[in-house]
Amino acid sequence: MGYFLYSTVFSFLVLSTALFLTRSHWLPHMPSIPGTSFLYSRLPSTFANDIESGFSSSAFDLSGNVASGDSRAGLDNSSKKEIQKIMKSRKVNFDEARRLYTEGRFAKNNIGPDGLPRDPKFVSFS
Repeated sequence: MGYFLYSTVFSFLVLSTALFLTRSHWLPHMPSIPGTSFLYSRLPSTFANDIESGFSSSAFDLSGNVASGDSRAGLDNSSKKEIQKIMKSRKVNFDEARRLYTEGRFAKNNIGPDGLPRDPKFVSFS
């Protein structure tokens, strides 16, 4: 009987640890519990919130948007998440993370770091 209890507890601990470590993969696919959406609703994104979160600098100044009363929703949430991930993982400031993010987006769309397409059929008149 003792072996059964210990093996059950051990299996539960291993399973719960595995679920905890992989929660970023399976948690978005879980249905939300009805009635809990009002508890954890996100605040609307604004330029003032973006400045407070550190998504502004002297080269990318959002204070003009706040001062002029810009009513738009602020910066793109998915881009902000990616830039914040770059800032944390590479330990760089906002401007450098934004540059790395933009270069990555360019590379995905077959555009060089200089802004010119890498398409061999591309013709440029300068």
